[in-house]
Amino acid sequence: MKKLLLNLLILFLIASCQQKSPKPRLTFDQVLENYHQESLALYRITATFLGDSRYNDTLPNFLAADFKAKEKAFYTQYQNTMNSFEDTTLTEEQLLSKKILLWECIQYLEGMAFKKELMPIDQMWGFQLLFGQLASGASAQPFVTVEDYENWLVRLEGYLEWMQSAEDNMRIGITEGMVLPQSLIIKVLPQLEALTTTNLDSHLFYQPIKNLPQTFEEGDKKRLTEAYSKIILERIIPAYLQLHDFMANDYYAAGRSSSGYIALPEGKAYYDYAIKLYTTTKLSADSIHQLGLSEVARIENEMKKVMQQVHFKGSLKAFFDHVRNLDELKPFKTPEEVIENFYAIRDKMLPQVNKLFNLQPKTPFEVRRTEAFREASASAEYNAGSLDGTRPGIFYVPIPDIENYSVVRDEDLFLHEAIPGHHFQISLQLENESLPSFRKNLGYSAYSEGWALYTESLGKELGLYDDPYQYFGMLGAEMHRAIRLVVDTGLHSKGWTREEAIDYSLAHEARSEASIIAEVERYMANPGQALSYKIGQLKILELRKRAEEHLGEAFDIRMFHRIVLGSGPMPLYLLENLIDQWIASSKNS
Repeated sequence: MKKLLLNLLILFLIASCQQKSPKPRLTFDQVLENYHQESLALYRITATFLGDSRYNDTLPNFLAADFKAKEKAFYTQYQNTMNSFEDTTLTEEQLLSKKILLWECIQYLEGMAFKKELMPIDQMWGFQLLFGQLASGASAQPFVTVEDYENWLVRLEGYLEWMQSAEDNMRIGITEGMVLPQSLIIKVLPQLEALTTTNLDSHLFYQPIKNLPQTFEEGDKKRLTEAYSKIILERIIPAYLQLHDFMANDYYAAGRSSSGYIALPEGKAYYDYAIKLYTTTKLSADSIHQLGLSEVARIENEMKKVMQQVHFKGSLKAFFDHVRNLDELKPFKTPEEVIENFYAIRDKMLPQVNKLFNLQPKTPFEVRRTEAFREASASAEYNAGSLDGTRPGIFYVPIPDIENYSVVRDEDLFLHEAIPGHHFQISLQLENESLPSFRKNLGYSAYSEGWALYTESLGKELGLYDDPYQYFGMLGAEMHRAIRLVVDTGLHSKGWTREEAIDYSLAHEARSEASIIAEVERYMANPGQALSYKIGQLKILELRKRAEEHLGEAFDIRMFHRIVLGSGPMPLYLLENLIDQWIASSKNS
């Protein structure tokens, strides 16, 4: 009996040990992959843009409290997990991934302390604009198979929930003093109104039906046409009517007359956070403001040299007016001619690209006109291609007024948005098989926009800017980014009004008043983002100069660009570390 009891005890202890034995610890690389997969499950629109179709039929309501709780738990978990890995156990590349992922977690968690979700809609960055792009059938959401069309119908249910939550949140925002300026609310209203039309043929959300694949069975065509018509007429249009009515009346009445975040509860703290988030630096608003003033003065001196070159007599401000109104800089009669000109610029500079880049992407790209529903408030932009290469990178160009479209910036704009700017940077990031999956999906504005602005300075090396006005266009673009340092900090830390920001911009750059107004309102909607361009460019220029000085004749511009682009986006201090390591290894080799 004793022996039996002893054996039972032993079996019980063995079973207990087995039950309590910990699961094998995941490797560092496994953790990184888990982070990536869980982030795609959390942010399902991101998955769609990456060409991952698993979640194309869902849209989590990221304004909801339960979603916010999931976000907090997600980033807290991975912050703790990253800190559990000792630096000494990781390779250099793994250590870089750790530092990047920790930065991600820390920034997201810090940002959650602010109530940005109470202002979910604006004229420039609101989710309703991104979703409209998807709805058009010409963006990342696929409309190729019957399943694709059915997926979108289900995703629309999530969007309708989001629209209601957006209104609910804005009503809370009214009570807490977290509201848009009236000047921005006005710009949102036409965007919403455009989607209240009952003319299905012209409705943005109906466009996929107009492009139904001919290969579909007639029964599927009929069923899908009826389903899309029903949900648009009975639910989408009423939802937009409701949202438009709310924003035109209750929300507009509560809208603020102030322009910057400094007027909002915890506005100063949020702007300090936004500076850190978008520039990935510890720079203060005051130091950035002074840097902007210094850069404006430097670039003005360069502009005056162009004035002399074209034999213009008068003040710089008069020259701006001259450039704005010069008929020879407005040669196009149709939007198609604008698009053709960008392809001509590509053909002109491509032969020189190999001299500067030994790392180039395989992903194709296209130039397209910005969709009509968002064109009036849009800037030129780049949308990445898909991971599988089936969707090209797209350079979107707004052409709201062809008669006044000026060609003066076309060369530098192509460099910035397409080759070798965003198209190179983002496509190489996506194509880089050595990067962990989560780093293929990162976007640090100071890195990516800094890179794109830096590439504008490569124009002469790439065979462009032989026309003085095109070179002036580049200077104007750089001035535009320098002005952003002054204006963004002016609005959000110094109490500038919208009108003061517009007047300062008009006095220092050659853009049209309409363009400047749209830009200033962009800064009002998303504080800090506009700072990233110039801050990032100056850092990359600083690092190039440092490498040239240290390496002398051994400096290879192609390798410098390869190092900058080869590891994907990262905070600027980590990029600086990489360049310093490359300089040291090159000197010792």
